Amino acid sequence: MSSTGANSARTAAPAHGAAEKLGARVSVLLPLPLEGPYDYRAKAVGPLAPGDFVAVPLGNRELLGVVWGPALGDVARAKLRDVVTRLEAPPMPATLRRFIDWVADYTLSPPGSVLRMAMSAPAALEPPRPVRAYAPAAPAPELRLTTARRRVLAVLGDGPPREARELAREAAVGTGVIRGLVQAGALTEMDLPPPPAFARPDWRRRGPKLSPDQGRAAKDLRERVRRGRFAVTLLDGVTGAGKTEVYFEAVTATLAEGRQALVLLPEIALTPQWLARFAARFGAAPAVWHSDLSQTQRRTTWRAVAAGEVRVLVGARSALFLPFAELGLIVVDEEHEAAYKQQDGVAYHARDMAVVRASLGEHPVILVSATPSLETVVNVERGKYAAAHLPARHGGATLPEVALVDLRAQPPPRGRFLSPPLCAAVTATLAAGEQALLFLNRRGYAPLTLCRTCGHRLHCPNCTAWLVEHRFRQQLMCHHCGYAAPSPAKCPDCGAEASLVACGPGVERIAEEVEALFPDAGIGIMTSDTVRGPEAVAELLRAVDEREIDILIGTQMIAKGHHFPLLTLVGVVDADLGLAGGDLRAAERTYQLLHQVGGRAGRAQRPGRVLVQTYAPEHRVMRALESGERDRFLELEAEARRSGGWPPFGRLAAIVVSGRDGAAVERVARELGRRAPRGRTILTLGPAPAPLAVLRGRHRFRLLVKAGLGAPLQARIDDWLDRVDAPSSVRIHVDIDPYGFL
Repeated sequence: MSSTGANSARTAAPAHGAAEKLGARVSVLLPLPLEGPYDYRAKAVGPLAPGDFVAVPLGNRELLGVVWGPALGDVARAKLRDVVTRLEAPPMPATLRRFIDWVADYTLSPPGSVLRMAMSAPAALEPPRPVRAYAPAAPAPELRLTTARRRVLAVLGDGPPREARELAREAAVGTGVIRGLVQAGALTEMDLPPPPAFARPDWRRRGPKLSPDQGRAAKDLRERVRRGRFAVTLLDGVTGAGKTEVYFEAVTATLAEGRQALVLLPEIALTPQWLARFAARFGAAPAVWHSDLSQTQRRTTWRAVAAGEVRVLVGARSALFLPFAELGLIVVDEEHEAAYKQQDGVAYHARDMAVVRASLGEHPVILVSATPSLETVVNVERGKYAAAHLPARHGGATLPEVALVDLRAQPPPRGRFLSPPLCAAVTATLAAGEQALLFLNRRGYAPLTLCRTCGHRLHCPNCTAWLVEHRFRQQLMCHHCGYAAPSPAKCPDCGAEASLVACGPGVERIAEEVEALFPDAGIGIMTSDTVRGPEAVAELLRAVDEREIDILIGTQMIAKGHHFPLLTLVGVVDADLGLAGGDLRAAERTYQLLHQVGGRAGRAQRPGRVLVQTYAPEHRVMRALESGERDRFLELEAEARRSGGWPPFGRLAAIVVSGRDGAAVERVARELGRRAPRGRTILTLGPAPAPLAVLRGRHRFRLLVKAGLGAPLQARIDDWLDRVDAPSSVRIHVDIDPYGFL
């Protein structure tokens, strides 16, 4: 655990779920980028306890916050302001408050900014609205009973009170009839608590029969849950090995122990098939948490989690900050995924923070992957994590055969991007009544549009990035800031008409080529541009399952989690795409992505095949894919990182200086460079213009701090930044353990 780096004192959350009442003065943490809690008087609202949600004044505003502990005592009594009210909401658990402090310390973020992630549904702090229901009362003697009124009273009978809509529907009357009975005194109105928003999963239901390997892994995970102690286990299984059913057994054990379970998934797109499998296993759907939820759904889910009503929740990385009352298990599925890293705001990696939250809560965490991250593999080797292995596919399916297509020897025809071997394989696959998947991790039609008359390249006005053509929408888009403009008819620089040409392929261009080559095939495209939200994903997956789609084309959205029984061919259009750019994890990420997408082939009874188009068949990534020697590839990666002191054998922190005024940004960056920490165990590189030197209209410089594993990285950075004054127009963003270098 690292130094806090806060400029003001912090009040740590109690070590356990203490509910002791505090005195007349309390500290309240607000969900703002503040360095610590503020003191308030509590006598106007009565005794308060740590974790209570309160409304307090700040300036001329009234804000919601959390009682963090006793007052800090550094404000004169006469200047203290009063807590306005305590909200009738379940208090924030002590474990979550300690987690917020820990994340703030580790990431060098204001604790109020971390709290904001845990208070992402402020409307949930208001009590749920009661349900208005109706029950029979003693009718007045003069009550005129019409046929409709008799039906209403007959439906109610001796049964429970009913809501107006339910009562009107069952009695086949309008709600006006019910209102008339109320006015006549024949019905009485009452407020009832709302019914549970989520059905409880039934852990007693029998699951599918497990293979011997699955059974051994499941037994180990169940036992760790029953012990109720912190432990990290890597569930390492090949694609199609049935890892989900194994960790479902751990979820079953958690529910049997009366605890809640959290399952993290890296992409919303993974949820439809996962949810269907969960419902089939447990007889009820879990709660879900992701950015596409409506405000009403977020309010209901947040409150139900806090009240303990939600027993299993599946969500994106932000679900880590939900107020679980009885959390007993965290599962991080596809733990290697870069999507678990949040880059903006509070920069954190959800996999690593899941381990921290499980440690603070003293319960197990399971990391799941067919291609585990090097960090996780090294932690297993060091004995910090346990491991359970599933070396074979479930149900007799075999791993697909992987072959490389050397594009230097077998190039596509001019103007096309699919090589002859790949086209022939697609033809044979369709002839056999099977399905094919073509993978290219590049959205849109083309990554670059230029003028062949003057050479002008169409670029984003807000970023140092090229505009990507999206021909289906007839738009040019920036994939960094979201800027979009209609595709121009002539060059905006020289005015030449019909001179703009697309350079390079995106998935839309591949789809155009496939449509020309296979006109009778059903074609589907799966990218974040074309498939938005879980419902759209579910519809596309249904079309694949029902054979409406013969050839599926997509980006990394299709690389993991999906099971298509008749999909037997995977073609990787440009396997070299992720290897450029100088990212220290480029080879590892490329291997993981291509291995995962190849794993979509041959997951049922029919054998699968993967064709990988590459200009570098001799690269260690391509050799590992072809040979299937994953562990040897990881050994080579570890050797390269260890020799340079790179993570996980060293530590990194990225400092990004940004602002609208480029000159001011450069001045602050150079001052940081002059005062940067340097020594035997720590080295600072930079400043230098970021690869994306302008992003969303903000100029950017980067510095990179490299340190040994034992170096006090956060303390050194915090002291360093404290000694540099930056104007309010210039932002200094710290990313501990960066995953991106743009």
